Amino acid sequence: MSIQEQLKKDQIAAMRSKDKATLNAVRSIQAEVAKAKSSPGFSGDIDDDLYRKTIATYVKRISKSRAEYEALGERGRDQVEELAFEIGYLEQYLPKTLDEAATRELVERTIAELGADADTPAGKVIGAVMRSGEDLDGALVNRLVSEALEA
Repeated sequence: MSIQEQLKKDQIAAMRSKDKATLNAVRSIQAEVAKAKSSPGFSGDIDDDLYRKTIATYVKRISKSRAEYEALGERGRDQVEELAFEIGYLEQYLPKTLDEAATRELVERTIAELGADADTPAGKVIGAVMRSGEDLDGALVNRLVSEALEA
């Protein structure tokens, strides 16, 4: 079943069960895909790749928003919970990335292979890590490389 079909199925189930959180998440993605389809120069297919890219972009954006709401403390708690649900729900449609421990191990191994130190440009190490062929979270790689090179 394609992502589009699964989202439609989830939308119908959410409407029947009055699950507003799931319904909001599905509708948000449908709106993002519609925006992507109508953007100037779009000529691709409406397929799982488009949905994955759109979902990944959306999850990245709301993750940043979630961090901003967390900084508000109690005032942002409701928004944090709503965004956390959306992120958790939508992650099922994204490829699995390495967790922090495995990513840290890959970063350390790459630094050792390159013989990198504090004088080595972080971009060189990040590029090598990202070319490893693993599914990685770029922001996590950036943070871990920066931490490792500062130490």
